[in-house]
Amino acid sequence: MVCKLPEDYLRRIESIHLALHIPANYGALRRLIPYLEASDLVPVEGHERQHHLAPQAALRWHAMKRAAADEGIELVLISGFRSVDRQREIIEDKLRRGMNLNTILTVNAAPGFSQHHTGLALDIGSPGHPNLMKGFENTATFHWLTSCAGNFAFVMPYTHDNPHGFIYEPWHWMLEGA
Repeated sequence: MVCKLPEDYLRRIESIHLALHIPANYGALRRLIPYLEASDLVPVEGHERQHHLAPQAALRWHAMKRAAADEGIELVLISGFRSVDRQREIIEDKLRRGMNLNTILTVNAAPGFSQHHTGLALDIGSPGHPNLMKGFENTATFHWLTSCAGNFAFVMPYTHDNPHGFIYEPWHWMLEGA
């Protein structure tokens, strides 16, 4: 989803960052690119509610989920598409609860910079680990993903010591090359 973004979209992101006190050079500092919000999304059943994904991500997700099931592994979709406004709301809520902005930005990308905006990113859990916690890495589901997700073009971008300043996210997978 790397493309020239519309100026009005970039101004909207700048305005949101200014209101949240996110530095203007956030993307450069974190080696992140802004992502355009997906507009073509399809509904996908997930944990406790329906989610939306870009069509190509939904196809790959369903294929991967079926392949995992064939091996006795249940993949649970925890999160898919997230709008810029929803990302802003999440950060605002955490700020209201007294969290430090720098801490928040280690677990949530600033609005405009979340891979979830593309509809190509998935947060995946398992029935025993439906919450996004580091312990997910100790599950059979995670081990299956590390061995097999690449066959469906999914990669785990936020590894240990990733260059973007995010915590290790073994649950976060992104469709590569879409």
